[in-house]
Amino acid sequence: MTKKTTKQNEQMTIEPIEGTVSSPLVIPADDVEEAVVMEEEIDPNNHPNFIESNTQGITLEELSEKCIVPTFADNTLTVSHQSFIESVVEAGRKVFGELTPVEIRVSHQINGRVPSALHKKASDCNENELTVYYQRMAFVCHVAALSRSINDQTVHLCIGGVRAYNEDKLYGKKSPMKFKIFVGWQVRVCSNLMLTCDGNSGTIECMSEADIFQRASELFSSFEPNKENALHLLENLQTTVLTEEQFCKIVGRLRLYQFLPAAEQKQLPSFDIGDQAVNAMVKGYVNNPNFGKKEGQDITCWNLLQLATESVKSAYIDRFVSRNNACVDFSCGIQKALNGEDTEGYSWFLS
Repeated sequence: MTKKTTKQNEQMTIEPIEGTVSSPLVIPADDVEEAVVMEEEIDPNNHPNFIESNTQGITLEELSEKCIVPTFADNTLTVSHQSFIESVVEAGRKVFGELTPVEIRVSHQINGRVPSALHKKASDCNENELTVYYQRMAFVCHVAALSRSINDQTVHLCIGGVRAYNEDKLYGKKSPMKFKIFVGWQVRVCSNLMLTCDGNSGTIECMSEADIFQRASELFSSFEPNKENALHLLENLQTTVLTEEQFCKIVGRLRLYQFLPAAEQKQLPSFDIGDQAVNAMVKGYVNNPNFGKKEGQDITCWNLLQLATESVKSAYIDRFVSRNNACVDFSCGIQKALNGEDTEGYSWFLS
């Protein structure tokens, strides 16, 4: 039996199927070892995207290399998505330390073309003649050293931000641009965000990357991840049971709430989600393996929070943060109503 030998200068080319590598990887054949099947440490199915809706994933490199940056009418540059991300991440590292790589989701793709290709058919345009940018973008990354267990679920402290060009006045001279920054806990098993008011900047207006860095630093510095009150608020939701009848009343009231006159809505706590999100909550109640109803058991307000935050993943990027924040307020409000401590009108959803 003879053994085949490989020439010293023989090379093998591996073409990437997925990822961000744009050129072939060339590896000397002598350095190639037989593949070893290894068990995945983390099951990708247990780590869905932090937002779904009509979004798609993109890398920071693709944002920087493949997307143009819109300008104002006077041709002054806007703050690009990648610059926004880098400013927030830099502030996060300054306050919290090491961060994991960012996960970025974009939507509302805006296509264009260079002047030399104005009269070409779309099918005849070369790649270098086309331009693209994304109107809306959201991202998150984890603080590597901060994780906790809440109600038997591992949660990570995460930071992130949202940007939507449609909120900026690009048709005029350069003016303050709108951004949203947040810091809060993310449930590992489903990537649901739990954002409290002190971890949500709301809409902030900035003129430059320096402004973004300053505002992000202020938010992160004021947020206390080890603050017992915030953690206890979330953990305590598990102590309040919600029967199926009460859950059905909440679902019915949420549907009714959407069609109430504006004057009546103002008298009630705000929790503006549409039919699609309500349907997702009901589906999760029946089918969600982690937070849905189990045989012989009622759910709790903690489960209600997770079903609600899971449902708002179908929201557009520009409304995503506020709706996540509202889910926490709503679940805590329902808990107070069940415990006879309601002072804000959440009892209406149970009546």
